[in-house]
Amino acid sequence: MSKLIVITGATRGLGLALATNFAVSGHTVIGCGRNADAIAVLNEKFGDPHLFQAINVANDKEVAQFAAHVLESYGAPDFLINNAALMNQPKPLWEIPAAEFDSLMAVNVNGTANLIRHFLPAMGARHKGVIVNFSSGWGRSTDANVAPYCASKWAIEGLTQALSQELPPGLATVALNPGIIDTDMLRTCWPDGAASFPNPAEWVKKAAPFILKLGAKDNGKSLTVS
Repeated sequence: MSKLIVITGATRGLGLALATNFAVSGHTVIGCGRNADAIAVLNEKFGDPHLFQAINVANDKEVAQFAAHVLESYGAPDFLINNAALMNQPKPLWEIPAAEFDSLMAVNVNGTANLIRHFLPAMGARHKGVIVNFSSGWGRSTDANVAPYCASKWAIEGLTQALSQELPPGLATVALNPGIIDTDMLRTCWPDGAASFPNPAEWVKKAAPFILKLGAKDNGKSLTVS
């Protein structure tokens, strides 16, 4: 059965791989990202009924307008996938400028909350839907030089656990660790080792069906794509 799927960070990496896989598999994909040129390419490539829009998930007003349009035109999504994230330049915490730290937290944490704020009520009204918040291995462990990213993903784990206790019946939210994938983000902090891991096109073959099997039974779980 075809699903309506909203994905943030849909213009590159894991978000692009998921959006492409879901679209070609017959699902309706609503994606967003900050790169307007990449968004235009996606709209041209996939066309109706899919929709891609350039927004900054850290901007609550932009998210509110995006959600209102989607809900009016398509209805509540079956899956809300909060994938958009930034990685800090690998440095000790005290060497990372406040502006970089604030921007990362705004996208990784506030952005997730913004999407939930504006889509969840409609999902709750029909007592159906899954909210997938992308976490990380660094949301369950730590490492040097990635303190801001670790902080943001530990926040996602806690946010998801708390949200799972608040949801209306029939809904679910999970924190999903995608695993270690050869993306531009990974190459930022591990340029020499990233190529030894699966790329997004390989990863999505497991990840897409894994996500589509999630349901109310999984509410509150911290999962890893396997």
